Amino acid sequence: MSRFEHLDKLLARFVESGAGPAGCACMVARHGKILYEGYHGYANLEDRTPITPDTVYRLYSMTKVIICTAALMLYERGHFLLHDPLHAYIPEFRDALVYRKTPEGEYYVDRASKPILIRDAFTMSVGYPLPFWSETPTARELARLMDPTQSQGEDADLNSLIKAVARVPMEFDPGDRWMYGLGHDLVAALVEAVSGKTIGQFLQEEIFEPLGMKDTGYRYRGNIQERMATVYEFGEDGSRKATIPTFDILHHPNARFEGGGFGLYSTASDYLKFAQMLANGGVHEGHRLIGRKTIDLMRTNHLDEAKLQQYRSSPYHAGYGYGLGVRTLMDKAAAGSNSSIGEFGWSGMAGTWTSIDPDEGLSIVYMHQTFPHMEEYHHLRVRAAVYGCL
Repeated sequence: MSRFEHLDKLLARFVESGAGPAGCACMVARHGKILYEGYHGYANLEDRTPITPDTVYRLYSMTKVIICTAALMLYERGHFLLHDPLHAYIPEFRDALVYRKTPEGEYYVDRASKPILIRDAFTMSVGYPLPFWSETPTARELARLMDPTQSQGEDADLNSLIKAVARVPMEFDPGDRWMYGLGHDLVAALVEAVSGKTIGQFLQEEIFEPLGMKDTGYRYRGNIQERMATVYEFGEDGSRKATIPTFDILHHPNARFEGGGFGLYSTASDYLKFAQMLANGGVHEGHRLIGRKTIDLMRTNHLDEAKLQQYRSSPYHAGYGYGLGVRTLMDKAAAGSNSSIGEFGWSGMAGTWTSIDPDEGLSIVYMHQTFPHMEEYHHLRVRAAVYGCL
């Protein structure tokens, strides 16, 4: 029996149970060779459209790994240092503000006690939360700025948004805490500032074209929209229904916003090319995109003990630290993982996931599209099954 037959049966169980995704895809590569490629279930249940190699998925937060890689390409070319203040490149952040509380619990606005460092943006240590998951004054102001229904206006591009964000008081002083938020949108804005290109242009020229990622981008083109997998939303009663995500509007051809924290779509094979490049030390078919030692810096834990505890509040992150935009395995026993120390990657809101292991030259890409993402159940099982095949 092929060792990967166990993985194939696992993926089949995911979709046959009726309690998980309608369909899923998984690809595994090592040292430039594809070891496994599997497609199960349906991209659209109602039309009985199967998951195929051409199926396109919303990456959501798996966009972040690509964005941070792009920024680190500029870092190793000498365009910035991690301890540089962000305002040296985006002046609007020079006089950053923060909300504080009086002893009576009333909010007031104060000057931040220290500048935002570029390192803070990479490591999610900036006090700008995800606006739709919080009810703080900062989150409410950000939600107003990031209304996706306004994505086609003249001021709806990343540069305009980030300049507006700079006027919003943060939840805490830069670098004081780990909090999942808009850090990587600041990183994308940094790429734009130092490269003189939009983030979409930079990604296309520096990453997507060199890797042959022809089905990856921000906005619909060709038949991309027709190839998109349907997102299925699960109710508390276990019911499953098709839904059109609000942020799909950002894929429309006339949308202007290109995000750093979310916004890209891709196929499993396209994303595998990117992940395998990182697993191979930054090289794709003899062409180097990023240095091996820069990838090592990316997958090094950058959090102190207090921030590690904040990051590990979810069991999904047990045993992992956080590097420059990626989780990174620090403790195999705590994680219950058979992967390597330094294995790194990230996941997306609708269930996409990648694992990258330079020590083994191994990359894994798994895709499904559900709300909620069901990541702990599916991703950790895929990880165990793939490493069990080595």
